[in-house]
Order: sequence, then C-alpha cells, then structure tokens
Amino acid sequence: MGRRDPGPPPASTPSPAAGVRWRAEWGRLLEVAALLGFVVTQPLLDVLGRSPDFFLFHRAGPRDVLVLVALIALLPTLAVALLGLATGLAGGRVRRGAHTGTVGLLLAALAVQLGRHGTPLRGVPLLLAAVVLGAAGAAAHARWRGPGRVLRVAAIGPPVFVVLFLFASPSSAVVLPRAHGGAAGVPGPGEHPPVVMIVLDELPLVSLLGPDGKIDATAYPHFAELAAGSTWYRNATGVSGWTPYALPAMLTGRYPAEPLAPHYSQYPDNLFTALGGLYDIRAQESITRLCPPSRCDQPSRPEQGLGVLVRESGTLLKQVTAPVDSRVDPEESYRERTRAEAGLDAAEPVPDDPRFRFDNLNENQPARFTSFLAGLRPSNRPTLHFLHLLMPHAPWAFLPSGARYAAPDDLPNDGAGWVELARARHLAQLRYTDRLVGETLRTLRATGLWDKALILLTADHGVSFTRDWQGRGLDAIDHAAGEVAWVPMFVRSPGQRAGRVDDRNWEHVDLLPTIADAVHVRIPWTVDGRSARQAPREGAEKHFYDRPGQPLTLRGGVPTRPPDPAPHPLVGTVVGDRPTGGTATVANRASFDRVDPDAGELPALVWGTVPRDVPDGTLLAVAVNGRVGAVVPVVPRDKGGRRFAALLADDHLFRAGANRLDLYRVGSDGALRRLTLS
Repeated sequence: MGRRDPGPPPASTPSPAAGVRWRAEWGRLLEVAALLGFVVTQPLLDVLGRSPDFFLFHRAGPRDVLVLVALIALLPTLAVALLGLATGLAGGRVRRGAHTGTVGLLLAALAVQLGRHGTPLRGVPLLLAAVVLGAAGAAAHARWRGPGRVLRVAAIGPPVFVVLFLFASPSSAVVLPRAHGGAAGVPGPGEHPPVVMIVLDELPLVSLLGPDGKIDATAYPHFAELAAGSTWYRNATGVSGWTPYALPAMLTGRYPAEPLAPHYSQYPDNLFTALGGLYDIRAQESITRLCPPSRCDQPSRPEQGLGVLVRESGTLLKQVTAPVDSRVDPEESYRERTRAEAGLDAAEPVPDDPRFRFDNLNENQPARFTSFLAGLRPSNRPTLHFLHLLMPHAPWAFLPSGARYAAPDDLPNDGAGWVELARARHLAQLRYTDRLVGETLRTLRATGLWDKALILLTADHGVSFTRDWQGRGLDAIDHAAGEVAWVPMFVRSPGQRAGRVDDRNWEHVDLLPTIADAVHVRIPWTVDGRSARQAPREGAEKHFYDRPGQPLTLRGGVPTRPPDPAPHPLVGTVVGDRPTGGTATVANRASFDRVDPDAGELPALVWGTVPRDVPDGTLLAVAVNGRVGAVVPVVPRDKGGRRFAALLADDHLFRAGANRLDLYRVGSDGALRRLTLS
C-alpha cells in the first residue's frame, strides 16, 4: 500500500514564518518601550517622584497616583505599538521603515534631553544636533543588529523606573502611606488657650518693610495692625526655601534631615499629633498632609481628580523634552481653587471697604481661606485653627483690590525687565494678602478670639527678586539670602495689650516649642529649636537647607529692603494727543473692548512685542483711557516672542465697557510717540 499524503498542517499550528513575524514585532515593541521609557517615563517619574507635594496639593489618592503612573509607563508605548500595527497593513517594508523612523525620532528626543544636561547647546542648534544623532542612530539600527539588541535589553528600564517611583522616591509615601503612630503631647498645669496659626507662602520679610525698617503701614495696614498688637520676631528665618522641607521643620521642631514627603507617615511626630489628644484640630493644609486622619477634622472638599494630574504631567513633559532650559517645577500648577469651584456657601459678611469685593468672592478669594474664616468660632474644647495659604505665592493673579487678571503661563520671572515685573506682581498680590489678613483680624475680634487665642502668623520661606538670582534655589540663597530666608513672624499671646519687637536669633524650628510652652503642653520628643520663653541663642549663625541633611550657615541680622526703583514721572499723568510713529503688537488687546469690573477680573497685565529695530531698553508708556498706568523697558525677545509686559495695578484706570489702550514710545528727551497697535 502507498503512503497517504498527510496534507497541510492543522490551521491552529503557526507556521515558522508567522513565528518569525511575531518575534520581530515583539522585538520592535521592546525597542520602542525602552526608548519611550528613557524619553517619557524616567524624566516624568523622576520629577514627580521628587515632588510629593504635587500630589498632596491636588489631593491625589493612592489610586489616582497608580493610574497616572500606569498611563505614563504604558500609554505612549501602546499608542506607538498600535501605529506600528497599522503600518504593517501596508507590507513588511513599510512596517520596517516606520519602525526605523520611530527609533530615529525617539533617539533624537533622547539626544535633546542628554544634550541639554551635558552640553551648552540650546534651542535650534541643539535640535539640529539631536536630529543628526537620531538619523545616525536610526541608520545604525537599520544596518546592524547590535543596537536593536541593546534596546531590547534596555526595555527592563521602564519597570525599574516605576518600581523606584513606587518604593524609593519621596512620593512613595503618598502611594503607600504607613501608619502614623504620632506621639501625643503631655498636658501640663495652666490654661490651654485656642491657637490660630496662619502660614503664608513665599513671603520675604523685606517685601513688608518700609524705608524705616518697620512694617509699611501705608501699603500693608493690616500687617502693621497685627505687629502693633503682637510680638514681632524681626530676626526670624525659615529653614528651607522649599515648602516640603520648611513646613515639616516648623511643625516638628527639627531641621530637615532627609528628603521625605511632607506626609504624616514620614513625620509622625508634629504639632497636630502633639496637640491632637487635647485639642480639636481644624487644619487647612495646602501642599502637605502632616495632620493624620485620626487627629484632624478634615474639611470635606471635592477631589481634584485624575484629569488635573494628567494635564499637569503633560505640561511637565513639554518642559523636560524641550530643547531650551525650562523651570521644571510642579509648583507652577499650585493655584488655589475659588470658592465657586469648591462649592462653598456664598454667605459672607460684607466689610466696610467696598473695593474688597466680598460680593465677588466666588472669583476673587481662594476657597481655603473662606473655609478657614468660617471655622474661626469659639469652642468648648481647646481648638487649633491652622491655615497654610499659598499667598502671595506664585502664580501671581491678584491686584491689591482683589480683582484677578490673566497672564501667560510661560512669562519669564528673571532677566532685565522681567524680574522687575515679577516683583511688581508679587507686591500687588501681597497687598491683596494684606486684605485677607485684615479680614482675619476682623473675624478674630468679632468672635472674641483676638483676646483669648494664641495667634501666630508667619511664612515658610521668602523668594529673591534680585536680578540674575531670582527664586529660592542655591544661587538665590548665596546672593540674596535676606530675601529667601528672612520671613515675618508675629506671635500674639492671649490678652496681649501692646506690641513689641524681639530681635533674638529666631529660627523656624523654634515655632513648635514656643507654641507648646504657650499652651502648656510638653513635647515628648527631642527638638532642635528652643522656645521663645527660653534664653535667646548666643550665636548669630543661622541654619538653612537647600537640601535636607546639608546645612548652610547664614550670617547677618535683619535685612533691609532693597531700594525701590524711582517711579517714572509719567505714571499717573494724563496723555493728550501725540504724534504717531511706529507699531506694536499687544497680545491681549481684545480684552480691553469689553471690561466688567464688577465681575472681579481686569486686563491688568499687558504684553506683546515691537519691531526688531526698536532697541532693547527703549521705554514704553502704557495708558488706559488716556492715563499712564506703567512705563516699562523693551527687553530681548523671550521664548514666547514677547519684548515687553506691563502690570496696571491701579484698577481705577478701568471702566465698564470698552476701554482705550495706548502705547507710547518714550524718547530720550521725554517726547512721546503713539504706537499703532495690532
């Protein structure tokens, strides 16, 4: 008998060719995953891993963070994989070409990041160099097997980055919090008065001072009012320019030792646990979560959700992948929600000053402050009222009257012209903050807490507006420590009748022991600070930390306010008809056509550009309805193409309806030429 033909193999048995194709696709997927891991996953998780305050500010729970990490690690690879499968429908050659092009693009993106950190190249030169390197890498990948094999081995990178974020980064405390186990303070004999503690943010002492070294009562009448009824520790300094380190030091009494998340699981012993056994706690935290749920009466608020995390992470990704230097800082997303966004009750008493616009608080006042004011009521039990308010912290968006204004997110804060604008915006927001302080003092008096409570107001750190050294980093500390480290510190004891100034060497680790002494509670852990009831420090040296565990020594006494630039004589003057000559572009020109001051928002920041032939340093006068509100210099073009920006802080310049905006070029002889606007 002849042998039977076995016929074709069963349909379920893959052919050798199909197996080769699937191995090739799997290899391509690993290569893409490796490159995306180094281009997207690693830089994003690195920044976010060092910024647990980003998640705490946005009230992200562990599930939100885990979903965000999964999206960062998987979504880009999935998107590119689907695109690759789609190109495969056009044939193997197209698929291989598309994969080689993708590898080249990702290598170029990686070269941009490496070049920005390791070479002086920036902008177009860096981009061109990255394109050349990406093309060379793609060619090598297409010709030889070695580069592909290396990439496939490197695909272990993304899982490693995720594991490091979840278990080794400071943000791991937000994802995997441990039990707090904080120690309670020991009540002693004596009264346990209510405590009202307000921590402002990014407020240098020098911003409040007048030329005489006292609080400028004209600009900041309510800060001056508080100083007149409390003890002003004028030589007070924070311990770090970064809130995640500064605020825990204030509330634990210990200098920053490790880069830990500002979370109760990392700092189990703090003010809230010390007083929590005796005091009711009403805490409004912003970018910390030091008060454990077992001790705090946490106000309910809507979660900000995953959407804002994804949006802000996308903004960070643009910064880390750009071929230019950028300030990669999640704090740029710290905007306090309005009362309308938080869904708070609109009922509030109207103060005597109608320009404060308490009838428009939905738009003008951060919801956190509104909730804090509502809770300032006497209680049968000792109560700690705590508020950390991100004011006058950037982003600067308030005029002194409380009106909001819009500004580009990427407006520079340093460099000639820009740092002066940043300081002006900071001071305008500080004057609005003064109004918030005034409302607090009014509420304290109306409820009787003014005389009964221990009242403390301070800031966690300052910020430098010294040109070339703007900010709170190490360079700013080295060149402008007086603006970064020295902060306001007011303590009003219950029943205090007169204000006084104490110039002892105060450091913010002194805050907790000072509170404990005043409320007669013994702290059951060792602190680095000392109570104000103890003898002052003998030395003048101060400890300051740009990085935990690495103290810097600061010397010097109370800083003096940097001299203010002389106001230009044109500011406030009425300008009549002037000859035209030249052009300018104003980006937000249309916002002047329909102004509604009662809505609480004004076009108070003007920005744009002038032709290239206008020299840097040329003065421009900005007038609204015929009155000059600001005179600013033309500066080198920034990355957004802008050459000038001006803050019009006086909202009396505006009227309801259409407003006329004029720009004038100021000649060396003071003559004005009106610019044609587009």
